[in-house]
Amino acid sequence: MEELSFSNEGLHLSAVGLGEGPLVICLHGFPDCLHSFRHQMPALAAAGFRVIAPCLRGYEPSSQTADGHYPIPAMTTDVIALMDHLGVEKAHLVGHDWGAAITYMAGTAFPDRFLSLTTMAVPHPGRFGEEIRRNRRQMRRSWYMSFFQLRGLSDFVVGFNNYAFIHKLWRDWSPGWAFTQEDIGPVIETLKRPGVKKAALGYYRSARATSSSNNLPDPGFKVPVPTLALTGSKDGCIGTDFFQLTTQAEDFPAGLELREIPEVGHFLHQEAPETINDLLTDWLARHS
Repeated sequence: MEELSFSNEGLHLSAVGLGEGPLVICLHGFPDCLHSFRHQMPALAAAGFRVIAPCLRGYEPSSQTADGHYPIPAMTTDVIALMDHLGVEKAHLVGHDWGAAITYMAGTAFPDRFLSLTTMAVPHPGRFGEEIRRNRRQMRRSWYMSFFQLRGLSDFVVGFNNYAFIHKLWRDWSPGWAFTQEDIGPVIETLKRPGVKKAALGYYRSARATSSSNNLPDPGFKVPVPTLALTGSKDGCIGTDFFQLTTQAEDFPAGLELREIPEVGHFLHQEAPETINDLLTDWLARHS
């Protein structure tokens, strides 16, 4: 496994890589870390791709911002900085959870830099923000977003009893997945690094601040890059019903494929790696 580092806006980020060929960048979410793509990287490398999984901004001390602000547009520039560091003009972008939100907006902001997008577990951010106000069921599922605004209290609760809260989220979001310490251990160790827990919660606080300032993008902003959107049928975080409601073909002028993966939850790429790897390999080959 290759280890590399790159910089953007005075921040220093690390990544791991594997393979040779067209570039595929994989962005993790919360509560997670770059270990999230351990099943995808060897499979995609074997299929002839170079796969890079960066540590998202804030998930290591060297990439934490002085003001604690983590808006999605800033993370899109981290992706471009990585591509520029590698000397690559075009890449495939794969994102899960927050990584998916970044993927949608990167495709919108820099469409000429991407061959394809793949998003998992989180729908179009603009549509999400527009529709959740009218969907009580999804509002109940998203209770944690409001809880994370309680600075101090939520920081304490998340870390209490060796991050038992994170284990609860994983159980709630992926019911039926018998995850192991090997699966969740690297996530807990990442959150224990200096400043990481605060930065991870800062993503939600920055999103709420943006929403409160009415500085949101057009809910129906266009994503002009071919997009594969994946949702798990048992996702307890963002229900597949809500995902499909907010994933509209009109927002994807270059093409959209929406797939519901049966019998898996929020961490679908870890729960059903062979299924996801087959879908990814086919999708990336068709757009390389």
